[in-house]
Amino acid sequence: MSLSPFAPKTFPAMPAIAGFDMATAETGMRYQNRDDLWILRGQPGTHVAGVFTKNLMPGAPVDWSRRALLTPFDPQMARLIVVNSGNANVFTGTAGDKATRETAQAAGRLYDVNPEAVILASTGVIGQPLDAGKITQIMPIMVHQMHADIWHRGAKAIMTTDTFAKGATAQAEIHGVPVRVNGIAKGSGMIAPDMATMLGFIATDARIGQEALQTILTGFTQLTFNAITVDSDTSTSDTVILAASGAADHSTIMDAHDPALNDFKNALLKVMLDLSHQIIKDGEGASKFITVNVNGAASDESARAIAMSIANSPLVKTAIAGEDANWGRIVMAVGKSGEPADRDKLSVWMGPHLLAKAGQLSPEYQEEDGAAYMKKDYLEITVDIGLGHGSYTAWTCDLTHGYININADYRS
Repeated sequence: MSLSPFAPKTFPAMPAIAGFDMATAETGMRYQNRDDLWILRGQPGTHVAGVFTKNLMPGAPVDWSRRALLTPFDPQMARLIVVNSGNANVFTGTAGDKATRETAQAAGRLYDVNPEAVILASTGVIGQPLDAGKITQIMPIMVHQMHADIWHRGAKAIMTTDTFAKGATAQAEIHGVPVRVNGIAKGSGMIAPDMATMLGFIATDARIGQEALQTILTGFTQLTFNAITVDSDTSTSDTVILAASGAADHSTIMDAHDPALNDFKNALLKVMLDLSHQIIKDGEGASKFITVNVNGAASDESARAIAMSIANSPLVKTAIAGEDANWGRIVMAVGKSGEPADRDKLSVWMGPHLLAKAGQLSPEYQEEDGAAYMKKDYLEITVDIGLGHGSYTAWTCDLTHGYININADYRS
């Protein structure tokens, strides 16, 4: 598989975060000669928040982790996140439930944690039973190989069709105390709103209460991981976890809206946006990174629906792959969203170029200007609905022959 043209030259330098350590290992689940298992441990007192796929066919690890987040919090025990790639453990019946239970129980024994609170995530092929033994037999070695600063190895271990490892880091202050935010993610295809075959794991040493942590994560996910799409397919395994060790030396903040969290929120949003954009830049077969801005909609919710209709349109995405500034397809995607719109009030831009307004082609538009703009790697579509003040931004990529080639051969 060829490297994405948007792949960064280097993985970001991600320092250790107080209160966390981790290990990776090779299980041979599907891939050979590469790590495919990652364990992250948070010190006792670590709070964990999570958001999961809205697909109605979730994998057994999603079911398990949803319950784990509701398990009564024991501040005397560490928290554990166990992630494997190569097998999604989805649509595997009672065998899938058994595999999650065996994995969590083994992790509980070896790491002296409550197995019911262990967070599990799996990504890979759907419908094939997961051999939990491949995971549990390597865990006794991993217990003695925990390190604080191997984020790059973790990011590589959770990859499937990704062409590069994805990581981001930022620093902030809470009550004048420095805090760090690190995040890794995987995702390349089956990426759609409500998350997709996308896993994201974010850690911080900030001292933030459980409810506040969950509120912040849920809100920011809507603006980041739920604002991206590669192919409109919502996966069965999507998981984003935010863990806070509380190791930073500031008082615990219980209110998600406390102004003391403003700098932290900016850092967290920066990391989540960076990771979600990296997923789009690694979209299967992608050659263009596309920002879709919708303004003037009846509401923010309406703007989101219109933006995602444009971003998900195969006709829009293939036109962009062919470097065709086909504004008619954008107008079509606005109309098919089902949201309030008036063709005579609609305006469409491709970058700085006004393509259409007042129900027709803009008289100022020159085809050669649009053609030249479409050759760029980073493109921006802006649509003004002309009805209200709602706005939203989504991100996507083009749809090329490469996407077909990758997915036609995925199981072979």
